[in-house]
Amino acid sequence: MSIENLKSFDPFADTGDDETTTSNYIHIRIQQRNGRKTLTTVQGVPEEYDLKRILKVLKKDFACNGNIVKDAEMGEIIQLQGDQRAKVCEFMITQLGMQKKNIKIHGF
Repeated sequence: MSIENLKSFDPFADTGDDETTTSNYIHIRIQQRNGRKTLTTVQGVPEEYDLKRILKVLKKDFACNGNIVKDAEMGEIIQLQGDQRAKVCEFMITQLGMQKKNIKIHGF
């Protein structure tokens, strides 16, 4: 008769999340500025897409200003004025042909 409950088990050993799968996500976040002003940031866009052209189309379609910020850890990040999370997600799905499961929307 053996007792199975006494075997050591690490519940965090294999969560199924690899670094390669988490880096494939596109993160759309909102940041609070001063007062009611907000910024929308888009991070993790694959290298095969031209960020300058995407930014130009986003600015024209959403009637907002924006720029590209270079970060050492996260690469190039698109910043847009205002809360544009839903519009950016819809644009990525319809115009760029990305899948909804690869896009994460963060924020309040």
